[in-house]
Amino acid sequence: MAVPQNRVTRSRRDMRRAHDSLVAANPAECPNCGELKRPHHVCPSCGHYAAREVVASVVEAGLDDDAA
Repeated sequence: MAVPQNRVTRSRRDMRRAHDSLVAANPAECPNCGELKRPHHVCPSCGHYAAREVVASVVEAGLDDDAA
Protein backbone atom coordinates (compact mmCIF):
# COMPACT_ATOMS: atom_id res chain seq x y z
CA MET A 1 0.00 0.00 0.00
CA ALA A 2 1.34 3.40 -0.96
CA VAL A 3 2.13 5.71 1.94
CA PRO A 4 3.40 9.25 1.35
CA GLN A 5 6.94 9.91 2.54
CA ASN A 6 6.09 13.45 3.65
CA ARG A 7 2.84 15.16 4.55
CA VAL A 8 1.21 17.28 1.84
CA THR A 9 0.44 20.70 3.29
CA ARG A 10 -2.96 22.35 2.99
CA SER A 11 -1.50 25.00 0.72
CA ARG A 12 0.04 22.55 -1.73
CA ARG A 13 -3.08 20.36 -1.70
CA ASP A 14 -5.35 23.34 -2.40
CA MET A 15 -3.09 24.65 -5.16
CA ARG A 16 -3.39 21.28 -6.89
CA ARG A 17 -7.18 21.43 -6.59
CA ALA A 18 -7.44 25.01 -7.84
CA HIS A 19 -8.43 23.93 -11.36
CA ASP A 20 -11.02 21.34 -10.30
CA SER A 21 -13.88 23.80 -9.73
CA LEU A 22 -16.93 23.75 -12.00
CA VAL A 23 -17.67 26.71 -14.23
CA ALA A 24 -21.16 28.01 -14.88
CA ALA A 25 -22.70 27.52 -18.30
CA ASN A 26 -22.98 30.57 -20.53
CA PRO A 27 -26.25 30.22 -22.45
CA ALA A 28 -26.77 32.46 -25.43
CA GLU A 29 -30.07 33.77 -26.77
CA CYS A 30 -31.33 32.23 -30.00
CA PRO A 31 -31.63 34.97 -32.65
CA ASN A 32 -34.69 33.26 -34.15
CA CYS A 33 -36.95 32.45 -31.19
CA GLY A 34 -35.24 34.12 -28.24
CA GLU A 35 -34.90 30.95 -26.13
CA LEU A 36 -31.66 30.26 -24.27
CA LYS A 37 -29.40 27.72 -25.98
CA ARG A 38 -25.84 26.46 -25.71
CA PRO A 39 -23.39 28.46 -27.81
CA HIS A 40 -22.43 26.89 -31.16
CA HIS A 41 -25.28 24.35 -30.92
CA VAL A 42 -28.61 23.97 -32.69
CA CYS A 43 -31.48 25.60 -30.80
CA PRO A 44 -33.52 22.78 -29.21
CA SER A 45 -36.80 24.70 -29.37
CA CYS A 46 -36.85 25.94 -32.98
CA GLY A 47 -34.09 23.93 -34.71
CA HIS A 48 -32.19 26.92 -36.11
CA TYR A 49 -28.44 27.40 -36.26
CA ALA A 50 -26.63 30.41 -37.74
CA ALA A 51 -29.92 32.00 -38.92
CA ARG A 52 -31.08 28.98 -40.92
CA GLU A 53 -33.25 25.99 -40.12
CA VAL A 54 -31.18 22.86 -39.63
CA VAL A 55 -33.62 20.52 -37.85
CA ALA A 56 -37.25 20.46 -38.99
CA SER A 57 -39.88 20.08 -36.28
CA VAL A 58 -42.53 17.36 -36.38
CA VAL A 59 -45.37 19.82 -37.11
CA GLU A 60 -43.57 21.50 -40.02
CA ALA A 61 -42.52 18.20 -41.60
CA GLY A 62 -46.14 16.96 -41.66
CA LEU A 63 -45.38 13.65 -39.93
CA ASP A 64 -47.98 11.91 -37.86
CA ASP A 65 -47.34 10.96 -34.23
CA ASP A 66 -46.49 7.34 -35.08
CA ALA A 67 -43.68 8.26 -37.48
CA ALA A 68 -42.10 10.70 -35.07
